[in-house]
Amino acid sequence: MSPFDAVSHAYTTVATGGFSPHDLSIGYFNSPLIEAIAIVFMLAGGINFAIHFVVWRRLSPMPYMSDPEVRAYGLIFILASLFIAASLYWTQVYNGVESIRHASFQVASILTSTGFGTATFAEWPLHIPLILVMLSFTGGCAGSTAGGIKVLRILLLAKLGLRQLFQLAHPRAISVIKLGARPVTEDVLFSVWGFYVLYIVTSLLLTVAMMAAGLDLESALGAVVATINLLGPGLGDVAANFTNVSDTVKWLGIFGMLVGRLEVFTLLILFLPAYWRQ
Repeated sequence: MSPFDAVSHAYTTVATGGFSPHDLSIGYFNSPLIEAIAIVFMLAGGINFAIHFVVWRRLSPMPYMSDPEVRAYGLIFILASLFIAASLYWTQVYNGVESIRHASFQVASILTSTGFGTATFAEWPLHIPLILVMLSFTGGCAGSTAGGIKVLRILLLAKLGLRQLFQLAHPRAISVIKLGARPVTEDVLFSVWGFYVLYIVTSLLLTVAMMAAGLDLESALGAVVATINLLGPGLGDVAANFTNVSDTVKWLGIFGMLVGRLEVFTLLILFLPAYWRQ
Protein backbone atom coordinates (compact mmCIF):
# COMPACT_ATOMS: atom_id res chain seq x y z
CA MET A 1 0.00 0.00 0.00
CA SER A 2 0.94 3.61 -0.38
CA PRO A 3 1.48 5.52 2.90
CA PHE A 4 -1.93 7.22 2.48
CA ASP A 5 -3.75 3.93 1.92
CA ALA A 6 -1.88 2.29 4.78
CA VAL A 7 -2.80 5.00 7.29
CA SER A 8 -6.41 5.15 6.08
CA HIS A 9 -6.95 1.41 6.31
CA ALA A 10 -5.08 1.12 9.62
CA TYR A 11 -7.55 3.49 11.28
CA THR A 12 -10.64 1.92 9.75
CA THR A 13 -9.46 -1.63 10.46
CA VAL A 14 -8.75 -1.27 14.19
CA ALA A 15 -11.85 0.90 14.65
CA THR A 16 -13.87 -1.72 12.68
CA GLY A 17 -15.23 1.17 10.62
CA GLY A 18 -14.65 -0.38 7.21
CA PHE A 19 -14.17 2.80 5.19
CA SER A 20 -11.75 2.65 2.26
CA PRO A 21 -10.50 5.25 -0.25
CA HIS A 22 -11.31 2.71 -2.98
CA ASP A 23 -14.73 1.60 -4.26
CA LEU A 24 -13.57 -2.03 -4.25
CA SER A 25 -12.55 -1.78 -0.57
CA ILE A 26 -9.69 -4.14 0.40
CA GLY A 27 -10.46 -6.12 -2.76
CA TYR A 28 -8.86 -3.28 -4.74
CA PHE A 29 -5.38 -4.52 -3.72
CA ASN A 30 -6.05 -8.22 -4.46
CA SER A 31 -3.36 -9.14 -1.94
CA PRO A 32 -3.61 -12.18 0.37
CA LEU A 33 -0.96 -10.65 2.64
CA ILE A 34 -2.87 -7.37 3.08
CA GLU A 35 -6.05 -9.35 3.74
CA ALA A 36 -4.28 -11.53 6.35
CA ILE A 37 -2.98 -8.44 8.16
CA ALA A 38 -6.47 -6.90 8.06
CA ILE A 39 -7.98 -10.10 9.51
CA VAL A 40 -5.62 -9.97 12.50
CA PHE A 41 -6.40 -6.36 13.33
CA MET A 42 -10.15 -6.63 12.63
CA LEU A 43 -10.29 -9.50 15.09
CA ALA A 44 -8.20 -7.45 17.54
CA GLY A 45 -10.67 -4.57 17.20
CA GLY A 46 -13.51 -6.98 18.01
CA ILE A 47 -11.95 -8.03 21.35
CA ASN A 48 -12.75 -6.26 24.62
CA PHE A 49 -10.17 -3.47 24.92
CA ALA A 50 -9.92 -4.08 28.68
CA ILE A 51 -8.46 -7.50 27.81
CA HIS A 52 -5.93 -5.84 25.51
CA PHE A 53 -4.94 -3.55 28.38
CA VAL A 54 -4.47 -6.49 30.77
CA VAL A 55 -2.36 -8.29 28.15
CA TRP A 56 -0.22 -5.19 27.72
CA ARG A 57 0.23 -4.70 31.46
CA ARG A 58 1.16 -8.34 32.09
CA LEU A 59 3.15 -8.71 28.85
CA SER A 60 1.47 -12.08 28.42
CA PRO A 61 -1.16 -13.39 25.96
CA MET A 62 -2.70 -15.64 28.63
CA PRO A 63 -5.65 -13.28 29.41
CA TYR A 64 -6.87 -13.95 25.86
CA MET A 65 -6.87 -17.68 26.59
CA SER A 66 -8.49 -17.42 30.01
CA ASP A 67 -11.35 -15.07 29.09
CA PRO A 68 -14.47 -17.10 28.18
CA GLU A 69 -15.84 -14.44 25.84
CA VAL A 70 -12.62 -14.22 23.82
CA ARG A 71 -12.47 -18.02 23.59
CA ALA A 72 -16.07 -18.15 22.33
CA TYR A 73 -15.32 -15.30 19.89
CA GLY A 74 -12.32 -17.17 18.48
CA LEU A 75 -14.27 -20.41 18.22
CA ILE A 76 -17.10 -18.69 16.33
CA PHE A 77 -14.60 -17.21 13.88
CA ILE A 78 -12.83 -20.51 13.24
CA LEU A 79 -15.95 -22.65 12.86
CA ALA A 80 -17.75 -20.11 10.65
CA SER A 81 -14.67 -19.66 8.45
CA LEU A 82 -14.29 -23.42 7.97
CA PHE A 83 -17.98 -23.92 7.23
CA ILE A 84 -18.16 -21.09 4.68
CA ALA A 85 -14.86 -22.13 3.08
CA ALA A 86 -16.19 -25.68 2.69
CA SER A 87 -19.45 -24.31 1.24
CA LEU A 88 -17.61 -22.12 -1.28
CA TYR A 89 -15.43 -25.03 -2.33
CA TRP A 90 -18.37 -27.47 -2.50
CA THR A 91 -20.42 -25.11 -4.69
CA GLN A 92 -17.34 -24.48 -6.88
CA VAL A 93 -17.30 -20.73 -6.33
CA TYR A 94 -13.54 -20.83 -5.55
CA ASN A 95 -10.82 -23.45 -5.37
CA GLY A 96 -9.55 -24.73 -2.02
CA VAL A 97 -7.03 -21.99 -1.12
CA GLU A 98 -9.20 -19.17 -2.46
CA SER A 99 -12.20 -20.51 -0.51
CA ILE A 100 -10.28 -20.31 2.76
CA ARG A 101 -8.92 -16.86 1.85
CA HIS A 102 -12.29 -15.27 1.04
CA ALA A 103 -14.22 -17.10 3.76
CA SER A 104 -11.87 -16.14 6.59
CA PHE A 105 -11.67 -12.52 5.48
CA GLN A 106 -15.42 -12.12 5.05
CA VAL A 107 -16.19 -13.83 8.36
CA ALA A 108 -13.73 -11.55 10.20
CA SER A 109 -15.18 -8.51 8.45
CA ILE A 110 -18.82 -9.41 9.17
CA LEU A 111 -18.32 -10.74 12.71
CA THR A 112 -16.53 -7.56 13.77
CA SER A 113 -19.01 -5.37 11.80
CA THR A 114 -16.08 -3.82 9.90
CA GLY A 115 -17.69 -4.26 6.50
CA PHE A 116 -14.56 -4.55 4.35
CA GLY A 117 -15.07 -6.68 1.27
CA THR A 118 -13.01 -8.73 -1.14
CA ALA A 119 -16.13 -10.12 -2.82
CA THR A 120 -19.87 -9.41 -2.92
CA PHE A 121 -21.09 -12.02 -0.43
CA ALA A 122 -24.72 -11.37 -1.44
CA GLU A 123 -23.93 -13.18 -4.71
CA TRP A 124 -22.62 -16.31 -2.96
CA PRO A 125 -24.85 -19.42 -2.61
CA LEU A 126 -27.94 -18.51 -0.59
CA HIS A 127 -27.15 -20.23 2.70
CA ILE A 128 -23.82 -18.38 3.02
CA PRO A 129 -25.32 -14.84 3.17
CA LEU A 130 -27.72 -16.15 5.83
CA ILE A 131 -24.81 -17.44 7.94
CA LEU A 132 -23.06 -14.08 7.56
CA VAL A 133 -26.25 -12.26 8.59
CA MET A 134 -26.36 -14.38 11.74
CA LEU A 135 -22.71 -13.54 12.42
CA SER A 136 -23.42 -9.82 12.03
CA PHE A 137 -26.10 -10.06 14.72
CA THR A 138 -23.60 -11.84 16.97
CA GLY A 139 -20.98 -9.12 16.58
CA GLY A 140 -17.74 -8.78 18.52
CA CYS A 141 -16.96 -8.80 22.23
CA ALA A 142 -18.41 -6.40 24.79
CA GLY A 143 -16.12 -3.41 25.27
CA SER A 144 -14.93 -3.51 21.67
CA THR A 145 -15.52 -1.22 18.71
CA ALA A 146 -17.71 -3.84 17.00
CA GLY A 147 -21.49 -3.73 16.68
CA GLY A 148 -24.10 -6.46 17.02
CA ILE A 149 -25.59 -8.05 20.12
CA LYS A 150 -22.07 -8.98 21.36
CA VAL A 151 -20.58 -12.40 22.02
CA LEU A 152 -20.92 -12.00 25.80
CA ARG A 153 -24.70 -11.65 25.58
CA ILE A 154 -24.98 -14.52 23.08
CA LEU A 155 -22.91 -16.68 25.44
CA LEU A 156 -25.14 -15.85 28.41
CA LEU A 157 -28.30 -16.44 26.35
CA ALA A 158 -27.00 -19.87 25.33
CA LYS A 159 -26.21 -20.72 28.95
CA LEU A 160 -29.64 -19.45 29.99
CA GLY A 161 -31.33 -21.68 27.40
CA LEU A 162 -29.33 -24.72 28.53
CA ARG A 163 -30.22 -23.99 32.14
CA GLN A 164 -33.91 -23.91 31.29
CA LEU A 165 -33.59 -27.32 29.60
CA PHE A 166 -31.73 -28.67 32.64
CA GLN A 167 -34.41 -27.39 35.02
CA LEU A 168 -37.15 -28.97 32.92
CA ALA A 169 -35.44 -32.30 33.50
CA HIS A 170 -34.59 -31.49 37.16
CA PRO A 171 -37.35 -29.16 38.47
CA ARG A 172 -35.97 -29.02 42.04
CA ALA A 173 -32.36 -28.37 41.09
CA ILE A 174 -30.72 -25.03 41.81
CA SER A 175 -28.54 -24.08 38.86
CA VAL A 176 -26.24 -21.06 38.78
CA ILE A 177 -24.95 -19.65 35.50
CA LYS A 178 -21.25 -18.85 35.58
CA LEU A 179 -19.02 -16.91 33.26
CA GLY A 180 -15.66 -18.49 33.80
CA ALA A 181 -15.48 -18.95 37.57
CA ARG A 182 -17.80 -16.04 38.40
CA PRO A 183 -21.55 -16.55 38.96
CA VAL A 184 -23.87 -14.27 36.98
CA THR A 185 -26.71 -12.65 38.93
CA GLU A 186 -30.32 -13.02 37.87
CA ASP A 187 -30.56 -9.24 37.37
CA VAL A 188 -27.82 -9.38 34.76
CA LEU A 189 -29.46 -12.34 33.01
CA PHE A 190 -32.80 -10.54 32.98
CA SER A 191 -31.12 -7.43 31.50
CA VAL A 192 -29.43 -9.51 28.78
CA TRP A 193 -32.71 -11.20 27.90
CA GLY A 194 -34.49 -7.82 27.74
CA PHE A 195 -31.76 -6.39 25.52
CA TYR A 196 -32.01 -9.34 23.15
CA VAL A 197 -35.81 -9.08 22.87
CA LEU A 198 -35.70 -5.33 22.20
CA TYR A 199 -32.89 -5.75 19.65
CA ILE A 200 -34.75 -8.42 17.67
CA VAL A 201 -38.13 -6.67 17.88
CA THR A 202 -36.57 -3.38 16.71
CA SER A 203 -34.91 -5.22 13.82
CA LEU A 204 -38.22 -6.79 12.78
CA LEU A 205 -40.09 -3.49 13.00
CA LEU A 206 -37.40 -1.74 10.93
CA THR A 207 -37.63 -4.51 8.34
CA VAL A 208 -41.40 -4.05 8.07
CA ALA A 209 -41.00 -0.25 7.86
CA MET A 210 -38.42 -0.55 5.06
CA MET A 211 -40.67 -2.92 3.14
CA ALA A 212 -43.49 -0.39 3.53
CA ALA A 213 -41.07 2.22 2.12
CA GLY A 214 -40.67 0.15 -1.06
CA LEU A 215 -37.93 -2.41 -0.52
CA ASP A 216 -38.40 -6.13 -1.15
CA LEU A 217 -37.91 -8.54 1.76
CA GLU A 218 -34.29 -9.38 0.93
CA SER A 219 -33.28 -5.74 0.53
CA ALA A 220 -35.19 -4.65 3.65
CA LEU A 221 -33.57 -7.35 5.76
CA GLY A 222 -30.19 -6.50 4.24
CA ALA A 223 -30.68 -2.81 5.02
CA VAL A 224 -31.52 -3.57 8.65
CA VAL A 225 -28.53 -5.90 8.97
CA ALA A 226 -26.27 -3.23 7.45
CA THR A 227 -27.48 -0.46 9.78
CA ILE A 228 -28.51 -1.84 13.18
CA ASN A 229 -25.45 -4.12 13.27
CA LEU A 230 -23.22 -1.25 12.04
CA LEU A 231 -22.06 -3.46 9.20
CA GLY A 232 -22.12 -1.44 5.97
CA PRO A 233 -22.77 -3.92 3.13
CA GLY A 234 -26.23 -5.49 2.99
CA LEU A 235 -28.29 -7.64 0.66
CA GLY A 236 -30.34 -7.01 -2.46
CA ASP A 237 -30.60 -3.33 -3.44
CA VAL A 238 -28.25 -2.29 -0.64
CA ALA A 239 -25.59 -4.94 -1.23
CA ALA A 240 -23.07 -2.21 -2.11
CA ASN A 241 -24.54 1.05 -0.79
CA PHE A 242 -27.74 3.03 -0.11
CA THR A 243 -27.43 5.33 -3.13
CA ASN A 244 -30.48 4.06 -5.02
CA VAL A 245 -32.99 3.74 -2.16
CA SER A 246 -35.57 6.34 -1.14
CA ASP A 247 -35.05 9.08 1.45
CA THR A 248 -37.47 7.29 3.78
CA VAL A 249 -35.28 4.18 3.77
CA LYS A 250 -32.24 6.35 4.45
CA TRP A 251 -33.92 7.98 7.48
CA LEU A 252 -34.90 4.54 8.76
CA GLY A 253 -31.30 3.47 8.25
CA ILE A 254 -30.10 6.46 10.29
CA PHE A 255 -32.41 5.40 13.12
CA GLY A 256 -31.14 1.83 12.84
CA MET A 257 -27.51 2.95 13.07
CA LEU A 258 -28.26 5.03 16.16
CA VAL A 259 -30.03 2.08 17.79
CA GLY A 260 -27.09 -0.20 17.02
CA ARG A 261 -24.40 2.21 18.20
CA LEU A 262 -26.22 3.23 21.39
CA GLU A 263 -27.21 -0.41 22.06
CA VAL A 264 -31.02 -0.12 22.11
CA PHE A 265 -31.64 0.81 25.76
CA THR A 266 -29.93 4.20 25.63
CA LEU A 267 -31.96 5.36 22.63
CA LEU A 268 -35.32 3.71 23.23
CA ILE A 269 -35.55 4.98 26.81
CA LEU A 270 -35.88 8.49 25.35
CA PHE A 271 -39.32 7.46 24.05
CA LEU A 272 -40.63 6.65 27.54
CA PRO A 273 -42.65 9.52 29.11
CA ALA A 274 -41.62 8.33 32.59
CA TYR A 275 -37.97 9.03 31.72
CA TRP A 276 -38.71 12.69 31.02
CA ARG A 277 -40.86 13.12 34.13
CA GLN A 278 -37.93 12.07 36.27
